[in-house]
Amino acid sequence: MSYSQIYIAKEEHIDVQGIMDGLYYPFYMEWCRHDFIREVLGFDFENEARNGVYMVLSSYCLNFIRSLKKGDEFSVTCEVFRDKDKLPKLHFKQTILLNKKVVTKAVFSGTCIPAAGGRPYLPETVLEKLKDASELEILQMI
Repeated sequence: MSYSQIYIAKEEHIDVQGIMDGLYYPFYMEWCRHDFIREVLGFDFENEARNGVYMVLSSYCLNFIRSLKKGDEFSVTCEVFRDKDKLPKLHFKQTILLNKKVVTKAVFSGTCIPAAGGRPYLPETVLEKLKDASELEILQMI
């Protein structure tokens, strides 16, 4: 399950060096990931939150390869994976591409938790969408 969106680097995201501040790369990835989660996995953050289900990040690893500049039109990709250890986690491999060259790559991992507290889990509706997804092994950093 692969997905992508096109964005333009906004002027207010550019630092004094004329490149996009590192803080904003994860934001563009989040926007794409949230659209993917809603459109492909059928999980609407607002509706689910009202129903007491929160989807949250548990970790991420981000690698910068190149920089974006003001006005660059770039794509952000998103692909979902199941957890190799069968944990109730989703893993999203994401890439920012400029002219088909990798700018930034990352893996974001997350799960769902009950708003009232409790153990992490993935809703059956999400699990159904993941039945054909590949598995991804995540190495612990810390």
